[in-house]
Amino acid sequence: MDPMRFDATLKRAAAAALALLGTALATPAAALTVFACEPEWAALTRVLLPSARVHVATHAEQDPHHIEARPALIAQLRAAEVVVCTGASLEGGWLPTLQERAGNARAREVFFAAAQVSLLNPQPSAIGTPWAGDVHAEGNPHVHLDPRRLLQVTAALAQRLGQEAPAERAGIEQRRAAFEARWRQHIAAWERSAAPLRGQRVAAQHTSFAYLWHWLEIKQDADLEPKPGMAPTPGHLQRLLEGLRSAPPMAVVASNYQDPRSARWLTTQLESAKVKVPLLVLPATVAEDAAEPQLVQWMDTLVRQLLQAAKP
Repeated sequence: MDPMRFDATLKRAAAAALALLGTALATPAAALTVFACEPEWAALTRVLLPSARVHVATHAEQDPHHIEARPALIAQLRAAEVVVCTGASLEGGWLPTLQERAGNARAREVFFAAAQVSLLNPQPSAIGTPWAGDVHAEGNPHVHLDPRRLLQVTAALAQRLGQEAPAERAGIEQRRAAFEARWRQHIAAWERSAAPLRGQRVAAQHTSFAYLWHWLEIKQDADLEPKPGMAPTPGHLQRLLEGLRSAPPMAVVASNYQDPRSARWLTTQLESAKVKVPLLVLPATVAEDAAEPQLVQWMDTLVRQLLQAAKP
């Protein structure tokens, strides 16, 4: 071959190779698809990996213990590369059904937030029966309501997302460190402002806010449910009322996904006995599309409403 023609052929081949390499470098990695069982874990995923495609199984006004295994959720779980849930049996009534119907092997390797922290009120010998209510042998699953435990979950979730998206690992770690620094500042501010709540007492429906009470040193004296997860009964509420008349709590608390009628009845009855106790319906989590700002606003709201209830 003519040397000049050979040289031109080499140059064209090199240019083509460089063009292909440039295209490959310019093409972004496919976004990681994440299935989050609850909105709080979806929000944390967005903090750590904003490029992720996140599907959320439940919403803020839905009891995460009990949801329907809808076809849309099955399809979302089938496409998921990472599954992030609370664990401690919170999703035990519906997640296994979704996993079975989705037929996605990766969906069986679930990241459970509750496995990353110590849990309140473990009951290793508890056995769930239809008459026992929502039994969580591992412990109370609502760990996201303690902002300190939320940081522990964030660190573990960052590691898992980095394993699943190695090209994003450095960015995930940078965002985790920045979030931790900001979140610790928020924790310090919340604890300063919440100082008047220490030692206060509440009556609440279920133990949804147990970690919030533990963090702020509030005591839940009474549960409106006769057994965990069971609807309040007239007899149980009447017995509670008799005790609360003589020792009124700071507030009667329900979460925004619970029927507030029982809590409202209790506060109304107390008021008729000239005992003024406010009813607080608190948000148990954030919206499905939330990210860091909404997490901060949510915790701000919880602390602010409790402080308002504590005022004489």
